[in-house]
Amino acid sequence: MHKRPASPADLPRSVPIFPLSGALLLPFSHRPLNIFEPRYVRMIDDALAGDRLIGLIQPLDTTEESPRGRADLQKVGCVGRLTHWEENGDDRYFVILEGVTRFELVSELTVMTPYRQATVSATPFANDFDREHGEEAVDRTRFLKMMRDYAEFGEFDLNWDEIEKTGTADLVNFCCMVSPYGAREKQVLLEAKSLADRAETLIALAEFEIAKAGEGAPVLQ
Repeated sequence: MHKRPASPADLPRSVPIFPLSGALLLPFSHRPLNIFEPRYVRMIDDALAGDRLIGLIQPLDTTEESPRGRADLQKVGCVGRLTHWEENGDDRYFVILEGVTRFELVSELTVMTPYRQATVSATPFANDFDREHGEEAVDRTRFLKMMRDYAEFGEFDLNWDEIEKTGTADLVNFCCMVSPYGAREKQVLLEAKSLADRAETLIALAEFEIAKAGEGAPVLQ
């Protein structure tokens, strides 16, 4: 069994690339994916036979969810490790990717596989391998207030007992991944220089959304 990479040096020089608009994956977070296109079914087959690593990255043009050909890609994505997979018949997979580390796209390779492959570097993101890195700089109290305000705004319940037990890094990254924002905002969250920056960016997005909705609310007489 291939172990989870523990440093940039543990990553292979190249990884399969899965361009997917609006899909955010962050270190130690989990993203479920339904795989049905033949090119990506082959990618999963090959990854399972190898090191189980896939690079999730957004295309620059977000009008297509998963563009064909060599559409231009963002410069930063996230390597995910296949931790769960199910064959659903008719050449389909349900998989779960666990985020390992962000990466810089160095160069795309010329390959014979139906899916794309690229040389990547995780060196700029070496801290991603430390699950708790940067937690002390996050204003957890302010972040939890944002969660409460947004839950009230969206009229949904949160399991606060579970939230209180969750580490700050995991909490921030999970909230970013399930946030309802578009591809551009998801890329900003991915590329945040620190966990604290990511938390503050999500707070700002939520506050803006709440304020904007309030501006459109009818005035009571």
